[in-house]
Amino acid sequence: MRVNWLDKRSGGSHFSSMFKPPLTILLTAPRGFCAGVVRAIDIVERALEIYGAPVYVRHEIVHNKFVVDDLKAKGAVFVDELDEIPPGDRPVVFSAHGVPKAVPTEASRRAMFQIDATCPLVTKVHMEAQRHFDQGLELILIGHKNHPEVIGTMGQLPAGAITLIETTEDAALVQVRDPDRLAYVTQTTLSVDDTKDVIAVLQTRFPAIKGPTREDICYATTNRQEAVKSIAGKIDSLIVVGAPNSSNSKRLVEVGEKNGCPSGFLVQRATDLNWAALKDAKTIGLSAGASAPEVLVNEIIDAFRLHFDVTVESVVLREENVSFKLPRELRPHGVPAA
Repeated sequence: MRVNWLDKRSGGSHFSSMFKPPLTILLTAPRGFCAGVVRAIDIVERALEIYGAPVYVRHEIVHNKFVVDDLKAKGAVFVDELDEIPPGDRPVVFSAHGVPKAVPTEASRRAMFQIDATCPLVTKVHMEAQRHFDQGLELILIGHKNHPEVIGTMGQLPAGAITLIETTEDAALVQVRDPDRLAYVTQTTLSVDDTKDVIAVLQTRFPAIKGPTREDICYATTNRQEAVKSIAGKIDSLIVVGAPNSSNSKRLVEVGEKNGCPSGFLVQRATDLNWAALKDAKTIGLSAGASAPEVLVNEIIDAFRLHFDVTVESVVLREENVSFKLPRELRPHGVPAA
């Protein structure tokens, strides 16, 4: 006799130990930490090793509570603004998302020991924006309002120098001073497909608009989205491990749903899983945003094993071997710059 998979004795809230329905988990790769996130976390940990605690970090070093809490336990102190840091020679680290120019300027005025953990691919966007501005071009930034990376990029130039747009509708309506003196840059963690649509509208309206030599959306965002696309039509639900304020993680859920997956869920930990919504699933897709550690992916798989007879199948789109150097002040003696 087949036993109901919910344990009626506990009000249907737990799975019966007498029967576990079969479930296949398609585990995508690449997933999880990107090179910029690895570098940012290494910067904080290395600063703690060299200089001791506390090491101050302006804003979340990356968008992941598990990572932030782990660094707090090691001696990192997270602040919203520089004026929360007491006078002294303690290091202050700027997050991987980048900061407006006013922040390091203020840190220098206060003689702070500052360490920049901005992802080099975000720095690339900053440099592109500055170059276009120096050439006298008006700038359009494609990105999400109030995201830390967008705030940092817009803060590279004087107020009003950059116009932010988010959608194709924005692109169709944006007004510019001179269509022949125009350029665009993008946030690095956007939906690849949505951004292409926005750029297409801009290029139709403004044929002379200049863009980056190589697209601004980072390799990790692109790879993780393509991996999710490859399984979206084969799964009943998609689970993405990531924070609710993580742009690249939220985009993964959207990409899955737009490419054939009936439902997608963004979860931070296994405790966030909606078992009622997953009870009839036969095949689940599992990925992780670029700031989610692999330990949380394993935690999700272990949680599924408690409730299902799980088979895990790895779906590897491509291998990643990107790495970024630490800042000079954190490199072991004798290691040259890249």
